Amino acid sequence: MSTKHFFHEADSLVLDSLESLTISNPTLNSLISGGGAGHEPAHAGYVGEGLLTAAVSGSIFASPNVSQIVNTIARVGDGLKVEIIVVGDDVSVGRERSGKVGRRGLAGTVFVHKILSAMSRKPGVSFEELVKTGKLVTSNLVTVGASLGHVHIPGRAISNGHGRPKLEQIELGMGIHNETGCRVLSPQPDLSFLIDVMLDQLLNMNDSDRAYANFQDADNIVLLVNNLGSVSALELGGITKHVAAALKSYLASLDGPGFSITLLKATLEMIEYIDAPTKAIGWSAPSLLHVNVGNTEQKLISLLVDVPIFKSRVSAACENVMAAEPQITHFDTIIGDGDCGMTLARGAQAVLSFVNSTQLSSNAGETTLRIANIIEDNMDGTSGAIFSIFLVALVSAIKAIPPSKRTLDTQTWGTVGKAALSQLQLATPARPGDRTLMDALEPFVESIANEDTVDIAVAKAKAGVEATKGMKATLGRAVYVEEGAWSVVPDPGAVQCCR
Repeated sequence: MSTKHFFHEADSLVLDSLESLTISNPTLNSLISGGGAGHEPAHAGYVGEGLLTAAVSGSIFASPNVSQIVNTIARVGDGLKVEIIVVGDDVSVGRERSGKVGRRGLAGTVFVHKILSAMSRKPGVSFEELVKTGKLVTSNLVTVGASLGHVHIPGRAISNGHGRPKLEQIELGMGIHNETGCRVLSPQPDLSFLIDVMLDQLLNMNDSDRAYANFQDADNIVLLVNNLGSVSALELGGITKHVAAALKSYLASLDGPGFSITLLKATLEMIEYIDAPTKAIGWSAPSLLHVNVGNTEQKLISLLVDVPIFKSRVSAACENVMAAEPQITHFDTIIGDGDCGMTLARGAQAVLSFVNSTQLSSNAGETTLRIANIIEDNMDGTSGAIFSIFLVALVSAIKAIPPSKRTLDTQTWGTVGKAALSQLQLATPARPGDRTLMDALEPFVESIANEDTVDIAVAKAKAGVEATKGMKATLGRAVYVEEGAWSVVPDPGAVQCCR
């Protein structure tokens, strides 16, 4: 915490800063927002064409008074309809503890600013539609912050115990008004664990006290990493690597040595509004990573894998798959459309390139999710969809493992594999006996879940493959071919699972 400033009186500092905006942005343009100063560029920095019409500023960390608010509304235009949209995106304080006071508004506020401002410029949009969208945004918005310490307000004495922070602790659930975090983590955990805990608070639907927004059925998620004030670009870049967000600061807390993570369950229309151009000087656009839910790089509980062993086995599997491509293609030419082998080899080549050219993370969830994304990007057809769904479900199952479990061993792989298989089977009617890859995949997964050795599981999968010879096809392209072909070759989808 720095206690040295060029200004020694906070009120004049706020006024001077606000006046500077009229110099640097003479095009001030009818959405009003506001709050205490000390959060720059919010809120005054977002005034301008394509964003806010006006912003009401209080003193540092103090809300504006009623007269300021009424006068601002009058300046924008008398006789306007007025509706208040309250942003409360904080998840660190649960329902039971927050009680009547409710949730705090944090960095998610800027999403409300941007979406409604861009929407208001759309021809024919009614006041009621804006209000409805604003409430939809706020109900699908979550944020949690963490900080190494507190800030010092110019001109004020050090008080409230906010002296030099303890080097061995981090405060989780920091607000933006210098209040103490809801939870002190001591000794200071490593960054990966900290982000795991933060994302768990944001996403865990099993935590009824904090499950404010359900992202499990989200089509799109917008992810924002926000600098609370004094985290260096270098460190925030490192943080960004883990949370897969753009490196920008939108709503600060003076020189707060921390950051926050915000997630918005967004519609495509919301994303369009976020990306819409604006001349507001406080907005650097577009600096948000918005992704399809299948690609959300959510940091997961740090279950660890042995990277050298993982890399060796995945590489060997990919090489086996590529070597088997001619045989699988041959089988699929007889009872399918002939693309199964090439599709699989393309995915295997992409995964092999990834594991050989990338510094793999020991975080099992993170690495598995990256592989899932690679499969989704490089494998088309039914096989691509099936493997992508299974791998994404595998990631979700890894996240559900209790934090006390630190290593993803064979037994745990069996647990998460069985959970992923159950999720996959919600997406497809295929079961053993239908002449599909399920004839090999299910026996393998069930065997691992039953704590068989990998060799036994592979043997059961191969037995499943052989059983598909002569089996009646009920799903897939094989349904359409001449029945005699069924006895000539095994199912190519099942074959690929054993490679």
